[in-house]
Parts: sequence; C-alpha cells; structure tokens
Amino acid sequence: MADGVGTWNVLEWTQVTTPKHGLEKFLLEAEDVIVHKTGVVLLNTDEAGILAVTNFRLLFVSRASKCIIELGTIPLTTIEKITDDVKLTSVPRNSEKRELLQVIGKDMRVVTFAFLPKTMQRSAVMDVLKRYRKPVQLWELYAFQCDPSKFKNSNPKLRLLKEYYRFFGKRLLHLPEDESYIISNDRWRMTTINSNYTLCPTYPSVLVVPKSISDEELLQAASFRTSRRIPVISWCNPGSGAVLARSSQPRVGPFMSSRNHSDERLVAGLCSSSADSSASRRKLYIVDARPIANALANNVKGGGSESSSNYFKSEVVFLGIDNIHVMRESLSRLREYVDTHGTTSSDGTSSFLRNGGSTWGGGNLSSMSGSASTLGDTGWLTHVQNVLSGAAWIAARIALESASVLVHCSDGWDRTTQLVSLASLLLDPYYRTFKGFQALVDKDWLAFGHPFADRMGIPTVTDLATSTSTEMLTRQSSMGNASSSPLHSQSGSNLAGARGGTNHNQASDNISPILLQWVDCVFQLLRLYPCAFEFSSRFLVDFLDAVLSCRFGNFLCNCERERQQAGISEVCGCIWIYLSDLRAIGGRSHEHFNLFYDPSRHEGPILPPAAALAPTIWPQFHLRWACPSEAHASEFESMWRTMNKKYSETSKAKELAESKAKDLESKTESLSEELRKEKQKSSSALATVNRVRRENLAIKRAVQSLGCRVNLSTNQSHTSSDLMASTYSDDPSDRSPHDLSVSISAIEDAGVVSGGNPLSRVCESMCPFRTKDGCKWPNEQCAQLGSQFVGLKADFGAFENLSIDDQYFHS
Repeated sequence: MADGVGTWNVLEWTQVTTPKHGLEKFLLEAEDVIVHKTGVVLLNTDEAGILAVTNFRLLFVSRASKCIIELGTIPLTTIEKITDDVKLTSVPRNSEKRELLQVIGKDMRVVTFAFLPKTMQRSAVMDVLKRYRKPVQLWELYAFQCDPSKFKNSNPKLRLLKEYYRFFGKRLLHLPEDESYIISNDRWRMTTINSNYTLCPTYPSVLVVPKSISDEELLQAASFRTSRRIPVISWCNPGSGAVLARSSQPRVGPFMSSRNHSDERLVAGLCSSSADSSASRRKLYIVDARPIANALANNVKGGGSESSSNYFKSEVVFLGIDNIHVMRESLSRLREYVDTHGTTSSDGTSSFLRNGGSTWGGGNLSSMSGSASTLGDTGWLTHVQNVLSGAAWIAARIALESASVLVHCSDGWDRTTQLVSLASLLLDPYYRTFKGFQALVDKDWLAFGHPFADRMGIPTVTDLATSTSTEMLTRQSSMGNASSSPLHSQSGSNLAGARGGTNHNQASDNISPILLQWVDCVFQLLRLYPCAFEFSSRFLVDFLDAVLSCRFGNFLCNCERERQQAGISEVCGCIWIYLSDLRAIGGRSHEHFNLFYDPSRHEGPILPPAAALAPTIWPQFHLRWACPSEAHASEFESMWRTMNKKYSETSKAKELAESKAKDLESKTESLSEELRKEKQKSSSALATVNRVRRENLAIKRAVQSLGCRVNLSTNQSHTSSDLMASTYSDDPSDRSPHDLSVSISAIEDAGVVSGGNPLSRVCESMCPFRTKDGCKWPNEQCAQLGSQFVGLKADFGAFENLSIDDQYFHS
C-alpha cells in the first residue's frame, strides 16, 4: 500500500545517501540492505516486487506501485517464526513451481513469499533471516545503531520518582545528586535500600513501603519471597489510605509450614491506617493470580501461597489466570484462526472460496498446528476476560471497601504486572491520559522488572559475558558513543543479571504475549468507556508495533538494573518521544487522540460490572492483516473524525476572520476619531476665518471713512476681487499660502470728482470750503469732518509702506 512508507518515515528520517540497491528512499537512519531479491511474489495479495532484508526489517517493495507494501514489511524482532516447509492446500495461479517462505509475526500477521525456483533466492533470504532475526548480542539490535539524539531518552529514575511524588501530592522537577528527594508521610515512605539492587535485582532502585517497617525488616523479608520480590506499594489512595501492592509468591514450602515474621509485619503494614502499629487496620485481600492447583503445585518447589491465618484480617483469593505458555499457544491459535477465516489468507485464497466453498473455513498451511474451527476454541478472549475480571474485582475492593490488596503470581512479573497496572488504570483517571499511560508503563512494566527480553526472545546483558572486549569496543567506536555507554567500561566483565543466561531453545520457551494481552485488555475498556480515555485504539496499535520492533531502548533487557548496565537511556532512542512527535505533527486531529474523550464524565474510578466484561476481537490489531477493510475504524468513527477535522479547520478560520474583523474595527474607530478631530479643527478654523473677515471688513470701512483706499496684493497674479474671494473662501481644499500685502493710499481729487462715491458727490455740491482747484482738506477746513481735523498732516508714506502678512490665512 502506498502509505506504507509513511508508517516508518513520518518523521522524515535521515535517508541513506549512497545509492546501492534502488531502495535508498525507503531506508531509515542507519538501515542497510544485507540482501535483496527481485521477482518475489507476496502470495497474500499476489503482488510481485523486491524483497530485501536489512539490519532492521524485512522490506517488500511493489514492482507496480514502487511503494512499500506494509503487509510484507515486518521488523526482524517482530518475526516469531520462519519456515520453508510450506504446503498449500489451495495453490494460487502461477505459484505451482515456486519456492515458498512463510513468515509468522508476533503482531498477528502470517505472510508467504514465493521465489523463483532454482535461483537460490529463498536460501539466501533464509540464511540472513536466521542470522539477524535473533542476534547473539544485545548491541547488534538496530536500536543501538541509531543516533539517540533525535528521540532523546530522559532519565528513567526521574520519571519513576515523579510518579512516586504524585502519590504524596508533591512535584519533583529534577533529580538531586544526593538522596534529598526521599520523602514520606504518616503512612508511607520512600527507601533507597535497593539503590545498588542488592535487596532485589529485578526491582527499581527506589521503593515505597509502609512507614512502620524499617530497612532491616525489608532485608529479612526478602529471603521469604521468590526472587526476593518483597511486598511493596505500587499505587495508593491518598484519601482513604488504601494501597495496591505487589510481590512474588511466598516461600512457604510443602504443607505451608514456613513463616517469616518480618514478611508478616510488612504485609500487615500495608493495611494500617497510619504509622502507629496500634492503630486500627483495614481489611487486606491477598490476590493470587494463579489457578489454585498451580499454587499448590508450587508448594513442592518451595513456593506456594499465603495462609490467611498468618496474616491479620486477610483473605486469600485465587483468580485462575493461566501461565505464559498457555497464553502463547492461545495467541498462536487465534492468529491461525484469523488467517484461515480472513478475507485473504497467507495462501492467497479467500476463506469463501477455500475447499470449493463447501465448508466454512477449511484447511490452511500444513506447517501450522491444527486449525481452530471457532473463535472460542482459541481461548484468547476467555483469557482476556479473566484478566479483566480480576483487575475489576481488585479495583472494586479498593474503591468500595477502602481495603488494601496485595497481588502476586509465581515470580510477580507477568500476571501480577497485568493485574496491578490494569487495576490502577481503573482506579486512577490520570493513567487514562497520554502522560499517565506512560507513567503507568514506566512504573509497573519497566521499573518493576517485566522480563521483556525473555518474553520477546531478544538478547539481554546476561549474554554480554560471551562477547570479547575487542568486538564491543569496535562496535561502540563505530557508533561514536563508546565513552558514554557503560558497556565500554564493563566490556569483558560478566554482567550477569538476576536471571541466568539462556540458550535459544529456552528463550523460545519463555516467549509470551503478556504485554500484548494487557494492551488488548486496555482496548476492551476503551471500547466500554469511550469517553474515559484520552488515547485511541490506533495509539495502542502503534505503541505495540513500536515495542515489538525493538527500535527503541525502553523495552530492551529484563529489568531496570540490566538497562542501566547496558546504558540504554544514553545510547538508544525513547519510544515516548517518538509517539509524542507523531501526535505533534497532526495536532488534536491526529488519530492517536480519542475524539470522544470527556474527562468530566469519569473523574473517579471506573468499575465495570462482570456482565459487561465480555471481550470482543480487537479489529484494529487482530484483523488488520487478514481483514484490512474490516480492521479500519467503524464508518461512524471515520465520519466523526473527518467532521471533527473540518470543524477544527473551520474554527481556526473563524478565529482568523474574527481577528481580522477586530483589527478592521480598531482601524475604523481610529480613523473615525481622526476624522472627528479634523472636523473640529475645520470648524474652528472656519469660525476664525469668519471672525477675521468681519474684523478686516470693519477695518477697511474705517480706513475708507478716513478718505483712504485699501489695496490688497500678493506675490501671485490675483485680482483684488479674486484675492478677497480666496481669502475668505470656506473651501478647506484651498490652503495655498499667500504673501498678502495691504497698502493704504489717499483718494485723489479726480477720483472724488469722477468717482461714484456718494460722499464725494456731497462734497462737490455742498462743501462751502471747496474751490475750483478742488478739495483743500486737510490743509483747509472740511464741512463733512468738521474743523477739528484742520491742520492734520497724515503720514501717507507710512501707509504706503505698510505690509500685512495676515497670520489667519496660513492656518
């Protein structure tokens, strides 16, 4: 499929730059092609292409589409089994003479490749797969060949301590160099007695225990528990004081005759109301995850289960969950059932057409075990239901009765981890968020030592004793991180962990889908309570794929101590950063987010009734290879996600439009304010002009009354009438400056005689002082003005030189 490239290249991995095989654009950072063959056919889809084996995965590229086919591309550590002994009951077209290779994955896929006969293609691929699928040394894994800086791993110890601090209602921002981070309250305390992993090699370095129990008592109790896994607190309710604790089985021996007083005091401390040993105690449930017959059988080996008579106010309950071997076989039958009854099986034939359609189902690849005729025959859903029911029962005891619960199985790292982490998920809504889910897995699965290396069949640090120091130094030098990895300083030394080294046969016997089964249980709860979880089913699928691929260092080795010895956090990338970056690319519309998440609806514990715990097959994981169309999210969810994406885009567009509208409104208000101020200025200027005009007219009349003429002139060519019109114009656009000059001169006699001034005509006809030479005023008397002005000498030269630059016309 075309989007297969995006599955691993979403984050724009560094591409290989040296062209060698024509597959360079499909390769990841530090991924090298070891062998590749052309003309190979993927029988499941009857598609031809190039099959390559790299140091990370089996890679199949379609010849027609030139894209990665996701079904035929599988990480090497995800492969559970390969075989060339394949016989098909229904042989596809053109495949009769081809050589077949079957690949069975831990992720429910069964694929079959057909090679050209007599070409040694199949043999070459088989040899490389056998060598690289199960590497001898831990550092041969692809995770050690990548640059960890892109997905920088934070300190696992700091992540665990942050979760412990949350129990105490406090926050921890950084890890102090000393032990000042150790805190306590009136019920519990943190202890570093296991800082060197001497108390229990498979426990974390920091533990939470009852405050009433001393470190000396913890050491004494360790000898009474298998693998020294003493009862410690995994989760606590700050309000009620009830705790969820975990341990391994007690070493009571035959007839349950052995006792340990320190262990009994430690267990009793789990149900105390305070550090005062005399205080009242709550009820304690001791939950043994095993069938009772298995627990009794362990008595012969020195193990067994507690006697309620030896533990105050306790009740022992058996849940009947089967062991890792039963779970492995159950998943194998489920995988076969899905392949047999899928849309297109690994032999390329639809289940509807197999055996001529005479029966439902039918035969499949003869190399596999006998086919399960019904889904119920696989037993998988029954096992999932048992785990769900057990976890729901534990959560109900803590939430409804405020009782404390101690959970264990045989070793305390498989069924115990499933039950404790699932019950915590039900009790604490924080664990149903992205951050909380990470904290839960880091604490109960990684810190408390679920043996991931054994369960996935990969090497761990216990195998490093067989490697030479030269090989390790050469490998680390090529990686450029030899000095930073503890492997460098400990090369050549025996780094044996708590679990002894195992050969490949023993390792295969220890492989089991314990984590896969737990994630399946989480999906069932997500299906029942779709509004309670921040993450989606797709997130769980991608999480499982990343774990099974061993591409990141988080889930390598068997415990915290081994990962610290191998320097995993310094030299390998972090799965949580990878998943977080994926979500960051798509934002809230990314498919990892649950569209129906509403934390307000489930703010407290969720306690599913037994009748509701009827699991179904997980389509997105179990059916994605055999029934790809049916494996996709339901049509309703797809439509909802599409609508939600459109709504998100529309909301962003609306916010942008509203922002622009606010900006325009702000600008409009600003312009309106400026216009209002301009109008005020214009009105004020007009009033001033009118006032000045009236004053000037009055002055002009007064000057004329003295018998003088007022002349206006500028440096521009304007007539006197034009100038006056322009000067007193109301048009605000006419703001050109005028160098205005005003001159005053006496009216000549000729002007008086010939002019049209009525005053002059009166003087001519009535003035008794007028002579034939004209008016002699002001040297002589004037009948109009009276004799008081006789002898007045006007300084006409000053009037003629008078120039007025009217400041009003410049405003």
